[in-house]
Amino acid sequence: MNCSIVIRAFNEERHLGRLLDGIAQQTLQATEVILVDSGSTDRTPAIAAAHGARVLHLRPEDFSFGRSLNLGIAAAQHDKVVIASAHVYPVYPDWLERLLAPLSDPHTALSYGKQRGNSDSRFSEQQIFQSWFPDRSDPRQPHPFCNNANAAIQRELWQKQPYDETLTGLEDLAWARQAMDRGFSIVYAADAEVIHVHHETPHGVYNRYRREAMAYKQIFPAERFSFNDLLQLISRNIWNDVRQASRQKSLQRHLPSILWFRFMQFWGAYQGHRHPSRITEQLRRTFYYPDAALPPESSGRREIDPIHYSEP
Repeated sequence: MNCSIVIRAFNEERHLGRLLDGIAQQTLQATEVILVDSGSTDRTPAIAAAHGARVLHLRPEDFSFGRSLNLGIAAAQHDKVVIASAHVYPVYPDWLERLLAPLSDPHTALSYGKQRGNSDSRFSEQQIFQSWFPDRSDPRQPHPFCNNANAAIQRELWQKQPYDETLTGLEDLAWARQAMDRGFSIVYAADAEVIHVHHETPHGVYNRYRREAMAYKQIFPAERFSFNDLLQLISRNIWNDVRQASRQKSLQRHLPSILWFRFMQFWGAYQGHRHPSRITEQLRRTFYYPDAALPPESSGRREIDPIHYSEP
């Protein structure tokens, strides 16, 4: 099955090479790789070009997640399009096969795969990955949740329904919701696993969940997020993380990050729900140009041998 891979990137020289090396080691070789660069000032475009990727450029002032995807998918030559963040990398050499397999059914609009963190990931981030991306696949999930850090779509459907370029995030959720409304399926493919490198500062976590909450409010205008919701979610998630860390005998090491991560996550969500819809240029820069993440490590095993990466 031929496919195009679209990668969104900004200053990802520390991570991009590992993703491109992982793509080169897949049992299914992608026919083309397209990198959409939104104004990198490091070697990101040069690294992509050295690996044979086609590089498209998007001005920072024009960037949104949806616009970046639309630019890349419009340039794609194949019917199946894989979407990947520049700071993920595949764990196994059959990642593409597993991710694309559900798209052999024309009634499947989108498939998305498992995500896990690395050894540097915050404990709470790891808990989120395990909650959102379980070990069991779901061939016909009843809700539109998905994630474009590790996904594949039918380009023919995208031509009729491009990504919403006005959203500050969750463009994947909005697209999947519209596809389901038209009778198409969303598939979760657990074996299509990637490592997703997130090592944000507290301010970065706050910004991420704030912009996603603003997008969520735009997609689901009837939804509300009260101060009582804020308190309940912070306390409940801290308690769950503390209990899990205690079971793993790692509470002392992780407790500080659990406290600030969960506070910033839900404080950002609360503020995002309260924020007016208009996005200023200053806010756009804050949302879309976060702090750089740390280099990734490998994680997780199946019966198939994982890809062995050299150190970046």
